[in-house]
Amino acid sequence: MAGLWERFTLIFKSKASRALDRAENPTETLDYSYEQMIQQLQNVKRGVADVVTAKKRLELQTQSIEQNVVKLETQARQAVAANREDLARQALERKAAAQQQLQGLDAQVQQLQAQQEQLVASQQPLEARIESFRSEKEVIKAQYSAAQAQVKIGEAATGIGKGMANTGEAIQRARDKTEQLQARASAIEELTATGALEDLGDNRTQLDRELAQISSSAQVDDELAKLKAEVGPAPVDAAPVDAGDPQKEIEPGS
Repeated sequence: MAGLWERFTLIFKSKASRALDRAENPTETLDYSYEQMIQQLQNVKRGVADVVTAKKRLELQTQSIEQNVVKLETQARQAVAANREDLARQALERKAAAQQQLQGLDAQVQQLQAQQEQLVASQQPLEARIESFRSEKEVIKAQYSAAQAQVKIGEAATGIGKGMANTGEAIQRARDKTEQLQARASAIEELTATGALEDLGDNRTQLDRELAQISSSAQVDDELAKLKAEVGPAPVDAAPVDAGDPQKEIEPGS
């Protein structure tokens, strides 16, 4: 059972592969692959833009916190000068918290900077690869179009194309029908000459036609006998009568 299933799978895959080969258009496949590569490049550029935006946002936040640190330090000095140690301590505590926040922001900015450099580094070879693929794609498409045209011209010249094959079959069918009609016409002519094929306009039977032919022959024989009796036998040295010239007279005594 396992062997049967493997054979079935192999047959199915082979037929599916042939169907895909017939359906696949190389030019469309190349264009689609190029579009996918362009999409990948756009994703990389979008990623770089997102990282730069996030880094800029953190840098602005860092500047704001740094300004706040300077402000808190100034407030602490003013509180000490006013002999308000409690306010000075509170300002210094806020300053320390802001400084810790700055350290965390600096780490995040550095991380985003590393991601930006990594994306930019991957963008450059991807752009070079896309440009190389684009040039190669156009060359392959041109070669494929030229090969298609060459095949069509060759098929048209040799008659092996589908359209030429249909034309050849049509010519052969016309020849066959013509030969059939010619054979039928010859057969009808032969049967008509031998009398085997009755005339469609003659309603007499074969026996009637034969009797009529016998009667006609007998009438001709009777008339010939009467002419011989009236004219008499011809002299031995008489010149032969030119049967083809009825105006020529036979001279008596000649």
